[in-house]
Amino acid sequence: MRRAELILPIALLAAPPALAQDERHSVSVPAGRLDAAVFTLGRQTGSSIGLRDPAFGAVRVRALKGRHSVDGALAELLRGTGTRARRVAPGTWLIERAPPPPPRPRAAPPQAEEPDAPPAEILVTGSKRDVPLKAYPGGVQIVEGSDIPVSQGGQGSDVIANRVASLASTHLGPGRNKLFIRGIADSSFVGPTQATVGQYWGNSRITYSAPDPDLKLYDIGRVEVLEGPQGTLYGAGSLGGVVRVVPRAPDAWASGGHVWGGGALTEHGAPSWDLGGILNLPIKEGELAARALVFTARDGGYIDDRERGLNDVNSVRTTGGRAALRWNVDGWTVDLGGVGQSIKGRDAQYADGQGDGLTRASTIAQPFENNFWLGELVARKRWGDIELSSAAAYAQQYVSEVFAGASVVNVNQAFPLPPANSQLIGYQQVNRVNMLTTETRLSRRGPRGTGWLIGVSLLENRGQVNRSFGSRRFALTGVRNTVAEATLYGEGTVEPVRGVTVTAGGRLTRSHLTGNSEDADRSYAFREDPGAKAARTETRFLPSAAIAYQPFAGLTLFGRFEQGFRPGGLAVRRDIIQRFQGDRLSTVEAGTRYTADGLSLTASASMTWWTSIQADLIDGFGFPTTANIGDGRVLSLGLAARWKAAPGLDFDASLYLNGSKVTNPSQAVFPLVEGPSDFNRLPNVADASGRLGAAYRTALGGGDTEFSATSYLRYVGKSTLGIGPVLGKTQGDYVDTGLELRLARGRRALTLSATNLLDTRGNRFALGSPLLIRDEKQVTPLRPRTVRLGLEIGF
Repeated sequence: MRRAELILPIALLAAPPALAQDERHSVSVPAGRLDAAVFTLGRQTGSSIGLRDPAFGAVRVRALKGRHSVDGALAELLRGTGTRARRVAPGTWLIERAPPPPPRPRAAPPQAEEPDAPPAEILVTGSKRDVPLKAYPGGVQIVEGSDIPVSQGGQGSDVIANRVASLASTHLGPGRNKLFIRGIADSSFVGPTQATVGQYWGNSRITYSAPDPDLKLYDIGRVEVLEGPQGTLYGAGSLGGVVRVVPRAPDAWASGGHVWGGGALTEHGAPSWDLGGILNLPIKEGELAARALVFTARDGGYIDDRERGLNDVNSVRTTGGRAALRWNVDGWTVDLGGVGQSIKGRDAQYADGQGDGLTRASTIAQPFENNFWLGELVARKRWGDIELSSAAAYAQQYVSEVFAGASVVNVNQAFPLPPANSQLIGYQQVNRVNMLTTETRLSRRGPRGTGWLIGVSLLENRGQVNRSFGSRRFALTGVRNTVAEATLYGEGTVEPVRGVTVTAGGRLTRSHLTGNSEDADRSYAFREDPGAKAARTETRFLPSAAIAYQPFAGLTLFGRFEQGFRPGGLAVRRDIIQRFQGDRLSTVEAGTRYTADGLSLTASASMTWWTSIQADLIDGFGFPTTANIGDGRVLSLGLAARWKAAPGLDFDASLYLNGSKVTNPSQAVFPLVEGPSDFNRLPNVADASGRLGAAYRTALGGGDTEFSATSYLRYVGKSTLGIGPVLGKTQGDYVDTGLELRLARGRRALTLSATNLLDTRGNRFALGSPLLIRDEKQVTPLRPRTVRLGLEIGF
């Protein structure tokens, strides 16, 4: 995976037209990667520094502090790295490979060679103790923030799914979707069940029983996708794995930022636009700094409503931002941050496949909304290889959805219905989720992936679902679930034989669950299951074990066993409150990683056994409900490759295959889906998915200008909406494409990007309204061919 841009956008920082050659600056550059070091040096000196080859970005350099000229600072940083800095323009330097030294005279006495800087080391920070990638015993995909341009940051989770073949998403609409990893998918709909993917923003969990908030990925440091259950480190809700987004932290040494704006035209649709800005401000140099981001965007619609005579009804407006404060004091690093985002969709995203595939007929609008807020406080301190970390966070999410439904449906005899005087009326579901989490852990990082950690965590999640029907909003039975968890976990890795590491761990969790009905007479709502409202407590222990073997440098073989579970809860079936039980899965995984001479290869295979699967379904009347659907089995195979064919030219390819089956369907549930059928695969996971990508970068005009081009082709195979003949509708089986051209000079960059180059319709998700899915065809097409022109300016 590319670790750096060919020419780092250091030039986006404020740089004067010329710098005095011998002018000295006060600089403080920590030891680490070369790309990070020159980024910091460029900001502190007001210079523009670029890299001829992206591979140089991973070179390790020593720390540098004091007063230096730019030439002197670069010479000191690059000493022993095999690279040199060349002045290519006033105030501009280019780092390139150093020429070989001339042969020494025969008579010259031998001289001690200066040792090279230590090789680059990629760390899996999601391991919670910074395990080197070459020693990590499991499947992991890392997307560097430098690989996510501003033009794509507004796509949110789709940015990750477009790059990681093992990650899949539903496409009901922004802020309404569910993510799945490695084929571990329970259902297509969002209900009271806990998500199968643990989503984290830095150190803080952001979802529990709520949809993916689809946070926009601007100003990101990296994204890590940890595949397979992560029960030991992350506990409940990580059945399929973890998606961890790490935002860029405030920089206490240099001020600066940039702004951007872009406009896009969509074929068959309305225009789109986006604006945003980032500011980094040291408050006390080296100790205290703030960083802020704001953005707003409008995604133009492209679905026409034939019944109402409206065009482009499905536009979406997104506004958000975040702020962070970092304080370095007495060896502690304290981070205080907040994230907020609002998504407002004017109408549903689906069509009925008639005509050009971008229209439908409905008599009402079906708007949706997702408002997300997160506040977090994190404190860390190191004593050599020992680190103490403590974090607390509060997340709040409000999701409102309106679905069209037939007015003649008798959903609840206990409440009157509006008169049947129109074809469609609205069914609204509002989901409110509040989550408080805390975690404290102590860890030690040893050589070659060895070490240990021990931690404790507390979680309280309150989820409330309210439902109503008709234009007069007649209240239907809702449900409220509260889960409180206390957890003790630990993990340790030893190296009994050189090159072999063995890891073992476990997580002990005690969960207390309570639930009750909303907007209904409790005796009526619990008439079929009076004990459902009683509180109950569950205690679970999740063991884990792994082994990694490095027979020689560059090759790692690994095997792993991990478990995960989710506690149960309460759900509504029409107007009746019912319980659903906790589920549990076990996964066995084996894989290999190989890296040498610009080529990296990874392969992994896993088998998962899943018992008492929780799933959000659609009942016989078309209303969402939740139940245990039975047991299941998932087999997955993943392959990925990256090749640095030449300086500045990269290729990547990946393929992921899934096979899933409900092996022991619940007889109590299958009447909801009209009996067992051939549609017994788990939903929304493609049988095959793959990606081909290419990236090219080169310096122009003596090195002060950079041109880059990136492109991809992505295939998403066939999947189904759910289980049974009604929900077993085929979706997927389409190709998506994209291209971006970028020209950067000084503090400015111009981008031209295009998505869905083939103007493919496809079907990303076969659902618009669950109440009408029996009687009409519903498809969710890809956004038609879209071209965006963007401008970025640094300051």
